[in-house]
Amino acid sequence: MAKELTQSGIMQALDWAYDKSVNGVTGLDSAEDMANNYLKGSGTLIVKVNSLIRWQNTKAGTSGFITGLGGILVLPIAVPANIASVMYVQIRMIAAIAKMGGYDLKDDRVKTLVFACLAGDAAKDILKETGIIFGTKIATSAVKNISGKTITAINQKVGFRLLTKFGEKGTVNLVKIIPVFGGVVGGTLDIVATNVIGNIARDTFIQK
Repeated sequence: MAKELTQSGIMQALDWAYDKSVNGVTGLDSAEDMANNYLKGSGTLIVKVNSLIRWQNTKAGTSGFITGLGGILVLPIAVPANIASVMYVQIRMIAAIAKMGGYDLKDDRVKTLVFACLAGDAAKDILKETGIIFGTKIATSAVKNISGKTITAINQKVGFRLLTKFGEKGTVNLVKIIPVFGGVVGGTLDIVATNVIGNIARDTFIQK
């Protein structure tokens, strides 16, 4: 039986993916490990971040096809495995970028900004509506001033946005009804989305 998407289920999936991204799971690097590995590379910080985004684009493309991380990740959440796996790949990428920018991944405010980036281009409007100016790196000092009320508002907007995105007619059902074809299509869409999300994360957490 297919899992019915709800906004609370989406938020549960986000929390699950963030926890796995930050704390790591057996066989996969944590976001911090990933950040440290890319920081060892050559070039400017922007070059290193762009390299990370390119590599994650490849991973997002394959995870749509294999529903991918199901053999490694336990999914005690009311979200289909293909959606949860892509969420995990994308959130770990954003969190790694945030870490490369000097942010504390244990801070709930940083966690909320990571979730906002997951909304892609809509992140700009979500942050603007909650009084956060998008377009230049958000200073770590400014992050500390984000209120609990703002965190809640951002999370709600992101949850609604993702519910709309993943609940669009045909997006999830195509994968369920035609596994191979649906997986390939899903993977292609995920590459485009992951590239956009990576760019949004770079603009949010890394000085241009």
